[in-house]
Amino acid sequence: MSAHTPPARLRDAWIALSGLSAVFLFEMLDNSVLTVALPTIGRDLAASTASLQWVSSAYSVAFGGLMLLFGAVADRFGRRRTMLIGLVLLAVASASTVLVTSVEQLVAVRALMGLAAAMTTPGSMALTFRLFAGDDLRVRALTVVSTAGLVGLAVGPTIGGFVLAVAPWQVLLVANVPIALVALVGIRSGIAADRPEDLHRHPLDLVGAVLGTAAVVGVLVTPTLAVSTSGWPTWTAAGATVAAVAGFVARERSARHPLLDLALVARPLVASGLAYKAAAGLATAGLSYAVTLQLQAAWGWPPALAAIGTLPQVVVLLVSGRFVGPVVRRVGLERAAWTSATAVVVGLAVFTLLGRTGYPAVAVALVLVAAGMRVVGAVAGASVLSGLPTDRTSIGAALVDTASELATAVGIAATGTVLAAFVPGSIAVARTTAVHAAAVVGALQVAGAVITVVAALLVAVGVLRARRGVGTPEPTPAQPQTPRMPSTSSSSSSSVDHHQESSRA
Repeated sequence: MSAHTPPARLRDAWIALSGLSAVFLFEMLDNSVLTVALPTIGRDLAASTASLQWVSSAYSVAFGGLMLLFGAVADRFGRRRTMLIGLVLLAVASASTVLVTSVEQLVAVRALMGLAAAMTTPGSMALTFRLFAGDDLRVRALTVVSTAGLVGLAVGPTIGGFVLAVAPWQVLLVANVPIALVALVGIRSGIAADRPEDLHRHPLDLVGAVLGTAAVVGVLVTPTLAVSTSGWPTWTAAGATVAAVAGFVARERSARHPLLDLALVARPLVASGLAYKAAAGLATAGLSYAVTLQLQAAWGWPPALAAIGTLPQVVVLLVSGRFVGPVVRRVGLERAAWTSATAVVVGLAVFTLLGRTGYPAVAVALVLVAAGMRVVGAVAGASVLSGLPTDRTSIGAALVDTASELATAVGIAATGTVLAAFVPGSIAVARTTAVHAAAVVGALQVAGAVITVVAALLVAVGVLRARRGVGTPEPTPAQPQTPRMPSTSSSSSSSVDHHQESSRA
């Protein structure tokens, strides 16, 4: 294989894919494991409920707020280089958990880990996409890499529970160190350095970066304030967010070298892919939150039984990856994107209309959402990156992740706001009564209806933008990144290929 010939098979780039998969594993496993550990952390560090909320939020705010900035940095200074620096920071921040003695220190560590995630996650999607030529291999590669993240999301709570039974909670965060090292070795050994012609040297728009970060942070924080507080803090945050969004748009329209070229976002493939990703993220977040509350707060299921009740979603997420590739080959990238996003919205609609009738309807909703999310998670990102020039793939990947992060936050906040308005007192009660259960179910129906309508409108926007692009020339697709081809024995290649075949699209 020549120096710049892309791999013809997934197993030809198995070292690179292993490192990239480790990045997604960290992103999903970290959050799911930490959620289980919060009560233990609270007791150990004598932390208040609000402080524990910031243990989770510090990571999300840093991650969501800085993705666009580091996507732009990676497109200028190197995607591989930015990822390697981020992985080193991740390992150092995770290891420092053993020195934490207060909740404030833990919040600072979580913020550093969010910063590291912002440096690594968008680049991992961009590098996965750029390894291969052709939509089929790209979608299959993205599916393989995302499978690692879904496994982490699915098994995280179980692993966390077992670890806490025999070890201190710090072990759960220190476990990120070996994951970061696997990613570091895989990317360092399996992916060549970025070629200068695949980067651009425009000055970094620092003003745009500050305004963009403020806008994203505001969107993430304001809904939480609206649910937990009232009065001037919420209105101040909302006003600052609107001002930051307006300032960011104005800056990007006028800057000679903008952080985010809005003309690129308006391209049909990019706009439609982002709309599908946002619709799916919004509906998935709303359904996950609503199902958890209905099973426990309304129907009185204990947490263990509620966890079993969500298994249909977990099973579909884990086993449906092998069908993504055939679906895309059969119907095409654009149709696969809008049909899978539609399936997610339909799943939420089923829960909204029929969820109160019993668990079978809830199970159907979970299956529809999981199946749709499994496809749209790969094809929407591929659509966005296919619509961008070679030197903008990292900012495109950051856009995909930002759209998903914001949609998830809005979905949870919208459900929480409706519940606060319709359910008297606390949602969690010692003993569920018929009146309380009816109030919770009614509020979830209202929230589900609102989110379904908004998500459906986003899918419609995606379809219209994609159709406007029919016949319109798109930019030259990003050229594949040159992998470093390892010397492997036939037995190891066979083993890796078997693993890929068992989990790939």
